[in-house]
Amino acid sequence: MSAELLVLLIVVFTALAFDFTNGFHDTANAMATSIATGALSPRVAVALSAALNLLGAFLSVEVAKTVSGGLLNISGVHHMALLHIVFAGLVGGILWNLFTWLFGIPSSSSHALFGGLIGAAVAALGASGVIWTGDQKTGLINKIILPALLAPFVACLVAGLGTYAVYRLTKRSPKDKVSTGFRWGQIGSASLVSLAHGTNDAQKTMGVIFMALVAHGTYTNNDDIPLWVKVCCALAIALGTYLGGWRIIRTLGKGLVEIDSPQGFAAETSSAAIILTSAQFGLPLSTTQTATGSILGTGLGKPGAEVRWGVMGRMAVAWVFTLPLAGLVGAFCWWLADLGGGLLGVVIVAAILIAASAYMYLRSRRNPVDTRNVNDDWESGLTPPSQPREKTAA
Repeated sequence: MSAELLVLLIVVFTALAFDFTNGFHDTANAMATSIATGALSPRVAVALSAALNLLGAFLSVEVAKTVSGGLLNISGVHHMALLHIVFAGLVGGILWNLFTWLFGIPSSSSHALFGGLIGAAVAALGASGVIWTGDQKTGLINKIILPALLAPFVACLVAGLGTYAVYRLTKRSPKDKVSTGFRWGQIGSASLVSLAHGTNDAQKTMGVIFMALVAHGTYTNNDDIPLWVKVCCALAIALGTYLGGWRIIRTLGKGLVEIDSPQGFAAETSSAAIILTSAQFGLPLSTTQTATGSILGTGLGKPGAEVRWGVMGRMAVAWVFTLPLAGLVGAFCWWLADLGGGLLGVVIVAAILIAASAYMYLRSRRNPVDTRNVNDDWESGLTPPSQPREKTAA
């Protein structure tokens, strides 16, 4: 087995590892509000989301085409050099995903991936390694930056108007019946977000793996994405989703806005509509930013609702720094892999990735979040899962 083939295999497995982290990092986008309102129990929610992520991954390949050929200017780049770029970018995306998950920050997995790839490409090829502007099908600014700026504001506006309309239309109805009805509605709306997430996010990893396969010479840019790539990416993101990113689910479900079921329904419906629309146009949208904007909109649209602007501020800071910091990690990993040379450099970076990932996982166990405490009141902090909160008499 040649060194180049071994590097390709490492790249493919690393891409699937990113896809897995994308799944548990972004479970909150679909299910945080349904879990917070009690529409779905935590385990049922993540199981349903995983199944629909799996299905959604097969519905379209437009986003995958954008990722594989619309962001990096890689024509004429040597095979091994391109594999190094892709690998370094994936490592940057994974480490940023794990870092933000550790602190319960719902940052964008998509932008972490793109930041890592862009940083590695610039380090390897200079500024010309990135397609900054292009036609309607290519270009960092057209396909990534503009959607990133617009998506949360559009989602906030749509969800805010929807929430306001819902409360106006139901203000004379019994509150218990309204809550119960919208909890049932949330099962459908949350399912749509999960389907949309699979359609959008699983394709990003498909595009990266296909880029690596083209670099190796196994396929050409004119070939269709092979079925085994679609199946592996769908399974990886579904498995990650089922694991449940409870730390981020808690932040979106309890930290930003105290959500009632009508708000949850409005947030999920607006998120699903925007994500599915963007997938059809090949826009690799941040589902995290879209879902967060929708949840914020429900807080603004409900009369008297409280929005925790401090939590929103921390999220916004993470959004701003995702691309550049993931890019710096991607650039450093490319430099390290290039310094080691060939297969050895990739193995060194892979060892660092495994060590850093293990450290962050062990660090998270000091303050665990799972199904038993994910819905604890935000202001009162977390109760350790092994020590359930005592019930007080009414």
